[in-house]
Amino acid sequence: MTATWIAVLATAAGCYALKLAGLTVPQRVLADPRVRRFAELVPVALLAALSAVQTVTNGQVFGLDPARLAGLGAAVVALVLRAPFLAVIVVAAATAAILRATGIS
Repeated sequence: MTATWIAVLATAAGCYALKLAGLTVPQRVLADPRVRRFAELVPVALLAALSAVQTVTNGQVFGLDPARLAGLGAAVVALVLRAPFLAVIVVAAATAAILRATGIS
């Protein structure tokens, strides 16, 4: 077994253990308003960080891609207009695809 597969299996086991730990948290811990607020905000922060990194990097290097930035901007506009999440994804992808098809990349 290669090191890559060992890493994949270890990561999968870690994710499963983390999910199981989340399901076994006692109700009294979840009733604390600070824990509830933390649990509500962490996914938003992680998604924002992931979006920022994926928008302004290309592999291991920093690079501003106009099509990606325009797609992100279109997604922000769709979110401000309270579009459904799937529509936000489609708008962002379509914007980036159209710009790439016209040679803006």
